[in-house]
Amino acid sequence: MKKARTGDVQRVTSETNVKVQLNLDGEGVSKISTGVAFLDHMLHQLSSHGLIDLNVEARGDTFIDDHHTNEDIGIALGQALSQALGDRRGINRFGHFIAPLDEALVQVAMDCSGRPHLTYELVIPSQRIGSYDTELVKEFFIAVSNNSGLTLHIHQLSGMNSHHIVEACFKAFARALRMAIEEDPRREGKVPSSKGLLEQAGPKNA
Repeated sequence: MKKARTGDVQRVTSETNVKVQLNLDGEGVSKISTGVAFLDHMLHQLSSHGLIDLNVEARGDTFIDDHHTNEDIGIALGQALSQALGDRRGINRFGHFIAPLDEALVQVAMDCSGRPHLTYELVIPSQRIGSYDTELVKEFFIAVSNNSGLTLHIHQLSGMNSHHIVEACFKAFARALRMAIEEDPRREGKVPSSKGLLEQAGPKNA
């Protein structure tokens, strides 16, 4: 019987309480409640377009701002993703996608290498989308990359509307991730590396 590729992480600090559960072989069903409305919307996109079943519950000090909640969700999501991938046997490993949303066009490429790296080139015109500080988009992906072991490149090819740019980014990330984590039938359960080993990212609690 095939082993379920699931992750279940709870992160509790003096600032936040975050629980993330995911199933990489899901149907895109999600239940999201973070206290940060725009981030809820983006996580729904990740689940829907990545075909990842995703439950996220978070309580944080949003009366100060959304920074701690946003970052700790990224940390927990990255850890759950790493947990679900395990030693990464049999997956495609690499993924890429270019997502349009009206005038916005964003490219995401990734490698489930176990070596965290982020190149981030979004230029978001407005400081806020609703109440969400757009500087937090980068912080979210730093946290995901560091805790999942993803090498991640995010490039904005065009775009003027802040909401469109960020949503196109999350959709491109979701589809690139879906490609990278899908199983390669020619691998037959082997690790997709000439070295025979991919590092599994460990927790990087900040």
